[in-house]
Amino acid sequence: MKVEQMQERTDPYLWLEDVEGEEALAWVRTHSETTKVALCDQAFEADKKALYEISTRPDNIPFITRRRGQLYNFWQDAAHVRGLWRRTSMEDYRQPEPTWETVLDIDALAGLEGEDWVWKGCGTLQPEQRYGLVSLSRGGADAVVVREFDLIEKRFIEDGFALHEAKGGAAWLDQDTLLVSTTLGANAATASGYPRTVRLWRRGSDFMQAPVLFEGEASDIYISASVDREPGYERTFYRRQITFEEGISYLAREDGEPLLIDLPLDARFDVEKDWLVVKLKSDWALPERTYAADALLAISFSRFLEGDRQFEVLFEPGPRRVLSGFWWTKSRLVLTVLDNLASQIWLGTPGSPWSLEQLEGLPDTASIHAMSLDASQLERTDELLLTISSFVEPTKLALVTEDKRIEVLKEAPAAFDASGLEVTRHEAVSVDGERIPYYQIGPKGQDGPRPTVLYGYGGFSVSMTPGYLGGIGKTWLERGNVWVVANIRGGGEFGAAWHKAGMREGKRLSHDDFASIAQDLATRGVTTPRQLAAYGGSNGGLLVGNMLTRYPERFGAIWCTVPLLDMQRYTRLLAGPSWVAEYGDPNRPEDWAYMAGFSAYQNLEAGRAYPPVLLVTSRRDDRVHPGHARKMTAKLEAMKQPVFFYEPDDGGHGAANKEQAAFLSALGLSFLRRTLKGEGTA
Repeated sequence: MKVEQMQERTDPYLWLEDVEGEEALAWVRTHSETTKVALCDQAFEADKKALYEISTRPDNIPFITRRRGQLYNFWQDAAHVRGLWRRTSMEDYRQPEPTWETVLDIDALAGLEGEDWVWKGCGTLQPEQRYGLVSLSRGGADAVVVREFDLIEKRFIEDGFALHEAKGGAAWLDQDTLLVSTTLGANAATASGYPRTVRLWRRGSDFMQAPVLFEGEASDIYISASVDREPGYERTFYRRQITFEEGISYLAREDGEPLLIDLPLDARFDVEKDWLVVKLKSDWALPERTYAADALLAISFSRFLEGDRQFEVLFEPGPRRVLSGFWWTKSRLVLTVLDNLASQIWLGTPGSPWSLEQLEGLPDTASIHAMSLDASQLERTDELLLTISSFVEPTKLALVTEDKRIEVLKEAPAAFDASGLEVTRHEAVSVDGERIPYYQIGPKGQDGPRPTVLYGYGGFSVSMTPGYLGGIGKTWLERGNVWVVANIRGGGEFGAAWHKAGMREGKRLSHDDFASIAQDLATRGVTTPRQLAAYGGSNGGLLVGNMLTRYPERFGAIWCTVPLLDMQRYTRLLAGPSWVAEYGDPNRPEDWAYMAGFSAYQNLEAGRAYPPVLLVTSRRDDRVHPGHARKMTAKLEAMKQPVFFYEPDDGGHGAANKEQAAFLSALGLSFLRRTLKGEGTA
């Protein structure tokens, strides 16, 4: 009997996977309403109001991108729920209250067109940057419509480029030509639901007749194209993302097949003028030498294409010292380094050899993220932006000038009183003896166990670094409670090996890491199992779902959002096939042998006591199927276990807007008040 047939016979809740099914939607609305009645009390309303006010304060930082000398910002506040795309000058931006010119009002557009539009960005045609391709999502889904927009006249172009709703996007080749990767059309999508082809679309022609320039396999994750417009180095690249971890890139050629860029499948690279920069994820053995995983290498791109493999090593990893990111300004390579989770910014200047220097004058205890200021490759300078943040100190936005001076442009207002709080670092010992770091944010001189939230993710090489806890600080920490952030395996905090240790067979070990922190918090007297909540979303939803099924005795509540939970069927649901490299393939017996151990939906046991659960998903989530949360709720309910469920009609894989984000956070906090019942949660 096929696996699918077995699942259909053994799963009584498959009907809840019908996202728009009448019976399923009736179930969703009944359960969502029941949750609102139970949790949306007076305290909920107060929290929602506080969270919304914090997120929409007029003096919050407007983050910027520069186009043709003007600074563009997308802004949402109480008067502009869907948001404004607007611009100003750098001189005006430096003022306490800049004067902004509205380019596109998404609220007005949604009202005019009767659509639930969510802004997804705009890619402009270089070098003029007058014309852009605006992406808009219905309700926050990953799928978007794409429409050509005139940034000078501030209007959509009649009979301009326009693509119907689909996953994917487009890149400008020239003013009248696009390279389009989209799921529109027959056989245009991979098994993961992402684009499978690159088409050359000329203005005025029928897109469905546009010739295919590049095509991948149905089993690939996605196919894409990028255009390098650097004068003297004009070129186009194609990308086949084979798995979430591995892919192959090609250099397009006018006459002949695209040229393979012969790098390890799991390496990340960038080409700038005649430089190729490569970050390794695995050791790379070449005849001349072996380059270590997590190293950053540089070589002449033209020499590389001719067969040269004599790289210069720009960064070598150390114990708990890794390169977390790199990108180019006009003439420098910007490196972000995590040294035992402490952020450093390094600037590399190409040459023979290269020179590297650390950017001085940055705080030791903050998390620092470097960002490009300029949207256009052709207008780049050596200026860049930094965000500087910690858990309890408001975020700063700084400009690094071409001569490496640091100028703070904006500082977010304080959202809560942090004077009585401290941030400490600790380590728990996991089941195999590995020491697992975590951050603890709570009262100075804490005098007994407190209600505590343990937050984690543990997957896809995502690093949990400090960020300002604005709304959480106001609604949770100010009340004497504790917030904990876990740096478990599966993340990228300590490089490729740390991620790989929490993948596939190691996924249960990643979950054990999280449970070991829960135990350590109780052992240290920070909290008690009764007062401890596990919180996570997406892959983190799978994590806390496993805390429910594997370690229920260590927690008093489970707050689980947009989760994966049914790992037996996840590859049959939306983008699920794209994550096989992280989890495994349940249809392969050798993979299911270990996956069965972390498929939370299958591991619920009748007669076992579980802590209360809040499951939140979204009907417009076209990445992680809402069926995971729906079915888990139904199964818990049938077992007479305490469970709340909420699913809005919009929101995608995240909140559609700040209003919804405040609602969902307040809902979770109300759930914690109801379940943890600690003094600080009142």
